[in-house]
Amino acid sequence: MDRSKIIAVITGAISLILAIAYLLLVQLLDFRGPMQPAPQSQVPQAVRFISFPPPVAGGLRGVKMPLTS
Repeated sequence: MDRSKIIAVITGAISLILAIAYLLLVQLLDFRGPMQPAPQSQVPQAVRFISFPPPVAGGLRGVKMPLTS
């Protein structure tokens, strides 16, 4: 066998191993049962929003970006 065929076989084998490992992981996670919502007692009640100034046409104000070619 030449080198390109060996690399193709190895790549295919790695792909199959990853696919089977992924399927096993999904089955393991699915086996745990239905998903439950997070407890509400641990969620913080106060939510703060940060407002940013609106974007300026033409880019950022006061920031000089060097031109590269």
